[in-house]
Order: sequence, then structure tokens, then C-alpha cells
Amino acid sequence: MLPTAVPTSLDSTAHIIQIALTPVFLLSGIATLLNVFGTRLARVADLEERISQMIADAAEADHPRLAQRLDDLRRRSLALDTAVILGAVGGVATCGAALTLFVGAMRDATVANILFALFGLALLCTLAALIAFGFEMLLASRGVRHRVAVRQSQVAAEAARRERR
Repeated sequence: MLPTAVPTSLDSTAHIIQIALTPVFLLSGIATLLNVFGTRLARVADLEERISQMIADAAEADHPRLAQRLDDLRRRSLALDTAVILGAVGGVATCGAALTLFVGAMRDATVANILFALFGLALLCTLAALIAFGFEMLLASRGVRHRVAVRQSQVAAEAARRERR
């Protein structure tokens, strides 16, 4: 017959591993968000390159409009930078929370406070990253709507010129 301490120790270890999965799932979600943020940032960088080239080749009259688009892209990239930094800090805090769970098996008193702080920090940073990402998405959609409106007015002006001929 096995001593009763072995099942208790085994149950305790299994319980710690189960609890540690929560931060791991959060970390997986944060990694997915960081991937989305990185993809959006690459798109902003590509647009910036294209617009910079357009400015070099454009007439003077088009420079203010293109410069405004560059300003919009700059704001979007700042929002994305903020989201990436906050997401990364959230990921670090989540890893710290998972590590604290395992270290906490050895000590109990202070670990609960550290775990609470790290997990809370992870959640707050992830929330702030999502807010920054939402802000960037609003800037992007506003820019798209503006470009569509400008293009529509150009098409209408061209159609009106054709009708006058």
C-alpha cells in the first residue's frame, strides 16, 4: 500500500499544472494579438513607402493631400506601437504569473500577492493593447472612408466634365 502523502502530493502538483494552464491560454491569445499587430504594422509601413514614393513623383498640388495621408499613417503606427508594447508587457506578466504558480508550490504567503499583481498586470496591459488596436482600426477605417469620398468626388467631377463636352 502506498503512503497517503504520495496521492496528495500528486494531486497538488496536478492542480498547480491545471491552474497554470489559464495564464498559458492567455499567453496564446496575446501572441495571436501580437501577430495581428505586427501584420497591421507591416501594412502601415508598406503604405508609408508607397505614399513617400508618390510624393516624390507627384505634382505640388498633390503634396498636401499626400502629406496628410502620411500623418494619418504616423498616428496609426504610434497606436500600433503602443498596442505591441502593451501586449508584450502583458505577455511578460502572464509568463511571470505562470512561473509564480510553480514557485508558489514551495512558498505560499507572498506568492498569492505576486501572482495577483502579475496576472492583473497581464490583463490590464492586454486590455490597453486592445484599446490601442481599436483606436488604430478607427484611424484606418476613417482613412479608407476619406479616400473613398475623395475618389468618389473625383469620379463625379470627371463625369460632369464629360457631360459638358
